[in-house]
Formats: sequence, structure tokens, C-alpha cells
Amino acid sequence: MIILKNIFKYYDNKFQRTFVLKDVNLTIKEGEFVSIMGPSGAGKSTLLNIIGMLDEPNEGEYFFLEQPAHQLNEKKKTEFHRNYVGFIFQAFHLIDEMTVAENIETPLIYKGVKSRDRQAMVADMLDRFNMVAKKDLFPAQLSGGQQQLVGIARAIVGKPKLLLADEPTGNLHSDQGKEIMKLLQKLNEEGITIIQVTHNEEFANYGKRIIRIADGLISSDTKL
Repeated sequence: MIILKNIFKYYDNKFQRTFVLKDVNLTIKEGEFVSIMGPSGAGKSTLLNIIGMLDEPNEGEYFFLEQPAHQLNEKKKTEFHRNYVGFIFQAFHLIDEMTVAENIETPLIYKGVKSRDRQAMVADMLDRFNMVAKKDLFPAQLSGGQQQLVGIARAIVGKPKLLLADEPTGNLHSDQGKEIMKLLQKLNEEGITIIQVTHNEEFANYGKRIIRIADGLISSDTKL
């Protein structure tokens, strides 16, 4: 599903080149649940952003579903985002002025799903996450754990093949974090490929494989 070949990411200033990722080679198969770990500044989020086509490598090749992602234009990338990739962020990134239901519905509008179908898909998500009673509330009226549930519902409502989670439990207390991790595990069992960046060793073990990054290099790759 995902093949990265000799990926480099760096920034040049006047006198020096700073490497964020160095010669990363990685293959992730459909249906995997991968945790990416490493110290702050190791390049974890950059790697996730390249996989999610939010950032581009300076060198190397990236194939997503056998398509050369490193050669796609912006229009094609947007299409891939809409149809294949869901994102979950540490800071939730919900739209404050929209209700829970409207936040979940947003990606379906971009995807061009008909209104009646959208309502059914949103109702499905609200039901699944036990949030029917909260559908008309705004993000500020929810706890952190509830906001992250809305974030996950929004990420998966369009049935993506790949879910990218950047520190999905970073702003939650441990019980909420475990709830979110169990949910991700269940989504993975249902067939969604998941790649998460985490600092938390316990939460990394919810995955089936742990990739450790240090100084922009993959230092280990372990199947659990």
C-alpha cells in the first residue's frame, strides 16, 4: 500500500543543510497498524506528513496504492485525501463554529456526497460513538476525549483506506487515551490501515509493528 524509497527531507539555510529525514526506506502493507516512535525532533511527524501527502520529500520516491505520489499534482493529491486518507490530530482541529454533527459531515461535503446520504452516514457515526445526544453541541462544550472521538468520527466517516494519527492521545488523560487506542485497534480489525505517531510506549503496543526513528533515520522496525 505504501512504499517509501530513499526519502530525504532537509532544509537549507545560508551555510548549512539540516536533515529531518535521511534515506528512509519503508513498506507498509494494507491492514497494518504501525506505531512510529522516537524523541522530539526525530522526524516522526514529518514522515507522517509525507505519507499523508501534506508535505513533500526533497529526494526519493513514494508510492501510494501503486501510484507515484511524489509525482502527483495538487488536484490529484486532494482527490487522494478525499477518497483514501483520514487524519486525526493531537489538537483535534475541530471547527469551533460547527456542531458535532456538522464537523463530522464536513469531509462528506468536500467529497460531493448527496445530502440524504450524508445525513445517514453522520447518523451512523453518532450512533457508533454514542454521541447522538451531543450532536448539536459545539466543540467547546465537550471534554477532550469527546472532542477526539468527534475527530475520529470525522476522519473515518468517508471510509478511508488509511488513517494517519499524529499523537492522537497527546492531549488526553490516560483513561481517555486507552479508550481512543481501543477504538483505533477495533477500526484496524475492521480493515483500516493505521499509522500513528506516539510518545507513549503502552499506546504504541496497541499496534502490530513499532518503527523507531532517531535523528531522521529508522533505527529499528519491530513486528509485535
